[in-house]
Amino acid sequence: MKKPLVILTGPTAVGKTELSINLAKAIGGEIISADSMQVYKEMNIGTAKIMPEEMQGVPHYLVDEISPDEDFHVVKFKEYAKSYMEQIYEKGKIPIIVGGTGFYIQAVLKDISFDENEEDKTYREELQNFAKEHGAKALHDRLREIDPESADSIHENNIKRVIRALEFYHLTGRKISKHNEEEKEKESPYNFAYFVLTNDRNVLYNRIDKRVDLMMEQGLLEEVTALKNKGYSRDLVSMQGLGYKEIYAYLDGEISLEEAVYILKRDTRHFAKRQLTWFRREKGVIWVDKSLFPNQEEVLSFCLEKIKEKDI
Repeated sequence: MKKPLVILTGPTAVGKTELSINLAKAIGGEIISADSMQVYKEMNIGTAKIMPEEMQGVPHYLVDEISPDEDFHVVKFKEYAKSYMEQIYEKGKIPIIVGGTGFYIQAVLKDISFDENEEDKTYREELQNFAKEHGAKALHDRLREIDPESADSIHENNIKRVIRALEFYHLTGRKISKHNEEEKEKESPYNFAYFVLTNDRNVLYNRIDKRVDLMMEQGLLEEVTALKNKGYSRDLVSMQGLGYKEIYAYLDGEISLEEAVYILKRDTRHFAKRQLTWFRREKGVIWVDKSLFPNQEEVLSFCLEKIKEKDI
């Protein structure tokens, strides 16, 4: 018997949090966050992190767990998530993975193996220094030469993933895109319902703009200033997140605050679009278009019916 698993994902600001709590209460679930930013402590406003008082008694994992200067990546996510899933199963509950980081979800759902090769720290440092000296685009161009498919799927500003892809090729002589494609074809070891929540594009983009305005009202500028004053470097992976890198650029005098907010809204819309592109490529997903339902209760009912059909 395959163990049950529910996944709820979708673009940023679509409304995953509210639905996930209602789902968890309805099916006896506990939530594991698949959000690459909400895992960090002290980063609450810019990540739109769920607060304890909003959880309505539903246990949440991988929220507010590591320091902003700690490294967090897909391999670590999979390790933590699988450990938490076992704890949830032992309680007789159902794990619900909630968040917008598609690669994290795929890693658990398909039980993707990441080749544990010996690290070549010298080569990694060489790539990091190359990126600092020549810029993200030049590093991305090196990836395009050896693995065009990965270059198409990894944004040039995601230096960490670009380096990982170059490192994988260096260590194995194989393209990481080919490896990931083979892993994606694996059958899931879980009996799963994989929901992708979406909405009318104009509604979604309006929600994103309002969310950014609310973040500024709640004190995003003060949050990033406090992190900077504590010595958290702009080069950290955590500070590359939306909301943090833009405000950091303002604090370093590179752009005005008005420009920072404009760029944050624009780049968040672009990010939502990339998320939807990723989920369209995934197999076995159940699309939940909020614009087709009269209210939240109907959205929940639809999801519960699909869970029932899958005998979860």
